[in-house]
Amino acid sequence: MNKFIFGVIALVVILGGGVVYLARTTRPNVPPSDGTVTAISAGDWRRGTTTPQVVLVEYGDFQCPACRAYQPLVNQLMNEFGDRIEMAYRHFPLPQHRNAKAAAAAAEAAGRQGKFWEMSDMLYEKQDEWSSEANPENRLRGYAAAMNLDLSQFQKDLNDPAIMQKIESDARSGTTAGVNSTPTFFLNGKALANPPGYPAFKQAIENALSQ
Repeated sequence: MNKFIFGVIALVVILGGGVVYLARTTRPNVPPSDGTVTAISAGDWRRGTTTPQVVLVEYGDFQCPACRAYQPLVNQLMNEFGDRIEMAYRHFPLPQHRNAKAAAAAAEAAGRQGKFWEMSDMLYEKQDEWSSEANPENRLRGYAAAMNLDLSQFQKDLNDPAIMQKIESDARSGTTAGVNSTPTFFLNGKALANPPGYPAFKQAIENALSQ
């Protein structure tokens, strides 16, 4: 049986003038890749303009602390550049995060009611609550209720095998592209080293827009 060996990479994210030190867990035994990612499609969760000059793809894990730290940076980018860029989110739940798939399923189920991005924000905001639960389902249903979702439909969708298939398909596409940690970003199809803060993230977008 193959055994995953996890490495920890120090990650520094500058937020609002402060510095947050995080540990980013990796999966080093991914197959070789040329650092490119498949183009976004109708199956992706997308926001921004439908006629983009720049395309940003994020592979994320809702239980990942680094992903939570980057979430406000990504939201800020979309607020500033959303009329010129398109952003897609793809699931990459890490195996050591036991509740990551359940959270991804909750986001997918909320998305079927038009609230994918709202549930994503909620999951990051409440990460400390649900990530430590032995079974996070009641917490996730509570978030759905707070968002005024149809709970019967939400529960039905959580149990739909197609949702887990979508999550696993996202993860496979990430593995094919060489993703081994979260968050991982691709800018115009090419891997982007995680920026240390919003100014660097903004500069990367501006550089891409100028090309």
